[in-house]
Amino acid sequence: MGKKVIRLALGAMLLALSFPAEAQQSKKVPRIGFLSAALVEPFREAFRQGLRELGYVEGQDIVIEWRHAEGRVERLPILATELIRLKVDVIVTGGTPALLAAKDATTTIPIVLCIGDPVREGFVASLARPGGNITGLTAISMDLAGKRLELLKETVPRLTRAGVLWDAADQGAAANFKETEALARALGVQVQSLEVRIPKDFESAFKAATGGRVQGLIVLPGPLITPHRTRIVELATKSRLPTMFADGRHVESGGLMSYAPNYSDLFRRATIYVDKILKGAKPADLPVEQPTKFELVINLKTAKALRVKIPAQLLMEADKVIE
Repeated sequence: MGKKVIRLALGAMLLALSFPAEAQQSKKVPRIGFLSAALVEPFREAFRQGLRELGYVEGQDIVIEWRHAEGRVERLPILATELIRLKVDVIVTGGTPALLAAKDATTTIPIVLCIGDPVREGFVASLARPGGNITGLTAISMDLAGKRLELLKETVPRLTRAGVLWDAADQGAAANFKETEALARALGVQVQSLEVRIPKDFESAFKAATGGRVQGLIVLPGPLITPHRTRIVELATKSRLPTMFADGRHVESGGLMSYAPNYSDLFRRATIYVDKILKGAKPADLPVEQPTKFELVINLKTAKALRVKIPAQLLMEADKVIE
């Protein structure tokens, strides 16, 4: 009888000890879907850094499903559907085309946007009260397009005609172009639209710019623009066109100047939204955050090559000067 009691006690103890292990094994590991038109490694690393700062360990208590369309926007709906099938808990999108694909794929899975103009493009009701399943961070500020044009005109005082290079497949770029066009009138600058849809369009766009006698070029962000920034810079240099970009990496590649938010910081901060959603917050209740800090980057080497004199005041205001 005593041995039987001991066996029963040992069995009960082993059973009790097995519960924590089973609970640990059955604990659901959150799965994040990351969807973008192109792979931008600094942004991906910034996102990982943000998760680490919040205490997450990738592969242990968080899983990230990376999906990049390699610049082919038409692939985004397929990739978004893949993420839905994987039953991700939240989708992070980089850029308007990715956000549109995610929005069309689901109305229930929370979506964290990073870069885009969600109100103008109809993705959220307002920045303060997004409603629906979308929230996050926008890279748009009301005076951003005007500021870029002002800086370019300050650098090129004779500027009366500017070209705007933009990706026609990106509806965010289309809206950005219209805003630039409207603000240009107030500055006495005529704007020439230079749309691109495929890589071969870049050469013809620059020929059109030369034919239109533009004196400066504004390059708007887009899924076709970023992967070909080196080619764009080469064509601009060949055409002797001073350039204003919306991404500092283009200036590091040889562009003249850029004025933009710190995009890596936006992707790092996107993890704050992911964390809140995983802990139960609803996207509809999380206001969309606007950028508050913008960076001016100037390439003096390019300025010398183009024989453009950068005003001393701009050099003092610049966050980064490449020599």
